[in-house]
Formats: sequence, structure tokens, C-alpha cells
Amino acid sequence: MTGRRRPSPRLFPTASARTTARWAAGTAVMASLLTGCGSLPGTGSAQKAPITVMTWAPEGTGATNMPGMPAMAQTYARWTNATGGLAGHPLKVLTCNDHNDSVGATRCAQRAVDAGAVAVVGSYSQFGRSFMSPLEVEGVPYIGGYGASDEEFESPLSYPVNGGQASLLAGNGRQLARECDRVALVRPDTIQGDQMPSLLDSGLQQGHRSPANDIRAPEDGTDYSAEVHRALDAVGADPARYGTAAYGGRAPGSCVTASLGDHTDAFFDSFRRLQQQSPKVQVASVLGSVGQALVNRTGGRSGPLEGALVTGWYPAAGDPRWNPMRRVVNEYAFGDNRVDPADQGVQTTWIAYTVLRAMVEQLDADGVEEITPYALQKVLDRGKHPVDTGGLTPKLRWRAEDMLAVQDFPRIVNGMVMYQTVADGQVLAASDGFVNVAGTLERRRADM
Repeated sequence: MTGRRRPSPRLFPTASARTTARWAAGTAVMASLLTGCGSLPGTGSAQKAPITVMTWAPEGTGATNMPGMPAMAQTYARWTNATGGLAGHPLKVLTCNDHNDSVGATRCAQRAVDAGAVAVVGSYSQFGRSFMSPLEVEGVPYIGGYGASDEEFESPLSYPVNGGQASLLAGNGRQLARECDRVALVRPDTIQGDQMPSLLDSGLQQGHRSPANDIRAPEDGTDYSAEVHRALDAVGADPARYGTAAYGGRAPGSCVTASLGDHTDAFFDSFRRLQQQSPKVQVASVLGSVGQALVNRTGGRSGPLEGALVTGWYPAAGDPRWNPMRRVVNEYAFGDNRVDPADQGVQTTWIAYTVLRAMVEQLDADGVEEITPYALQKVLDRGKHPVDTGGLTPKLRWRAEDMLAVQDFPRIVNGMVMYQTVADGQVLAASDGFVNVAGTLERRRADM
């Protein structure tokens, strides 16, 4: 955030032991594929060296968990290997749990390096400073991370597929500015959470609204009653003036948006209990904190999220552009309930592996036989052809001229978001297409 220096990425692999380990792992994977499932489709598939990558995410922690991301990566690998591999290369996916701590993030990155992974793909971790350094030392690209850390939008070896927290919050601010005179933002009391108010405010200010009231909350809380009271008071939801929701009272222009990751459900559980004692207000959030599963758990059309305004990176889960992913999940997830096609982590992982496939196919077309970290880095930086994600994002590439001029987030190449809403208990599209918040983020630079 303040211009700290990073080690320059090493562009060429130098450790012969690493190369040996990669080929040894490749031999084991090939033997497993041939003895367990027969030859891969295609006459040349079995002749190419396997490609090893890693996907990590926190699981079973007290804060945000993303178990669907490594599960989706494994599903993608099963489908890929059953249909000829990546340009004929079998795909081996390693997974790792970073346990939502910096030590775990470092260990996952080092394990990827030691295993000869050519990339880390579609992963989630809040500890970018911990995981990027080991990857940079060995020149291992980080492709399509979730966008939970600053380093994903700073490191020259990071290739994000979305605009991260920055675009979601700026977009949510613009979405709220249409109807909100007063906004309270409930966010985690963490380093990452400290960035949220200015990002949301950039969208509100573009709509000529006042900055949001900043309501800090514990990242791993179980009861958010105090934060609910503070948020309602901050937006002027006064029962003496407007009555209570239990009797139809509503505070016009008062809005509360919450972004607490996995604990957003605990906030809205507290909100549901306390809202009846105050006038009704407009609620909002961002996808990743709110999704269809949470809407269902909190009562659907009769729950506190009915009518909520939601900002996401991608089309709504029911959009036909997700049909290819859904078919793969139906056929190759083998009933793994961690793989929820409506989850933004699962969706991001699908898109990240779509990028990996496009890069390997481009290298194959260029006659490159050995897929190495440097080869991937070179083809990603060169951007010979933009990556078509089937309309799930704009076409993607990471040349210098593709980067947006966003302070603190120089690696953002995709400034698009999608507005959604909860209607009749379903998360549905609220806009016809993508909304470009790149200008909002760039103007934030001039204001700071």
C-alpha cells in the first residue's frame, strides 16, 4: 500500500532438484492415470509431461472459509484428464489449507514451490505478503486469486481475473447511491477491513452522497447485536419518528450494508431479531458475503435479505453463461457438496482454470513443449490473445497497457461488476450487463 519494495521475480528456474522433483511427480501422475483410468483420450495425450498446479483456501476456521475453491479445482482436474488434458498434458492439482493465518499461507506457497507447481490457480488467502514472496523468488505465477489481499493487485507475478474487494465495494457504493441518503457499512475490524470505507465512499461520492458511517465488527463474531444497534442509529432509523418494522414502519433513504465474509450470516441473524424493534431499512452486501445459500438459510423471501441490493463480479448464478461449469460440476464433482456453482469462490476458480487452459494451449500453439513457471509468465505478460471466458468476464489479458490506473491496486485489469438483488428469495440480476467501476476507482486516486 505504501510502495514497499519486493524481490524481483526470478524468471528462469535454477534449481535442478526442483526440475527433478517435477518430473518424478509427473511420472507418478502418469502411471496413476494409465493404470487407474486407462489411456487419456487422444493419441498424443499420454506422451506429454503432466502439469502440476496448486489451489489453496482456508477451511474449518473461525473466520472466512472457502472450501469450494480447492474442491472445484479437483473437479476441474478430473474433467480435464478425462477429456484429453490441457493441450494433451495431464493436470495434477495440489490443494492446501492456509488456516486463515500467515504461517499457513507461507507453508502453502512453499509446498507449491517444493512440489514443482508451475502456477497457483484460483486460490483464496488474506495473507498476500506471506504467500507472494515464496512464489516471487521462484517465479511462480499466481493466476486468478479471489482478490482477498493487496498483493494480488501489486505483484508482477499476480494475474487477477476480477477487481477484488475494491471493485465490489466501489460498485456497491454506486448501487446504494441511487436510493440511499444515509449509509452504514458494517465491516471487519482488520487491516483488510480498514480499506473498505474509502472504497465504498468512492461509489457513494460519485452518486453525490455523503460518506458511509463506519461500523467496525469482530471478524469472527457470533452475535452482532451491538453492531446492528450502532448501524441503525447511524442511519437515523428512529422508531419514535418512523414507527417499527413490526407495524410497517420504514425509514426512507436509510441503508445498511454488511461485508463480513462467512460471518455476514451471523450479522443478519442479529439484524433479523432486532429489525422489528426499529423501522425497516434497505439492506445490502456484496457477493461472497451474501449468496443464494445465505438467503435460503435466513428465511428466503420472508428473511432479512429479501429486497437486498448485492454487488458481484460475475453474472447471476442462474445465467446460462454458467452452463458449461454446471455440466462439469454435475458430472465430475461426484456429489461433493462443497462445490456450489452459485459460490463466487467456485466461480472464480472456474475462471482461473479457464485462463490456465488458454495459456497452455497458446504455448502449445507456439511449439513450447515444457510448461514451466517462466513460460506461463511470459505468455501471460505478452498477452498475444485475450482470454475469452465465455462472457463471464470481459476478455482478459495482463499487458502493461491493460492495467487500470488505480492507486494501491495497479494489477487490476477488470473493473466490471454486476448489480444483483434478492427477489422472492432468489438472487437475481438487477442490471442488464456489466457495470464499469474503473472510473470510480481511478477518481478515488485523485481524491486521496
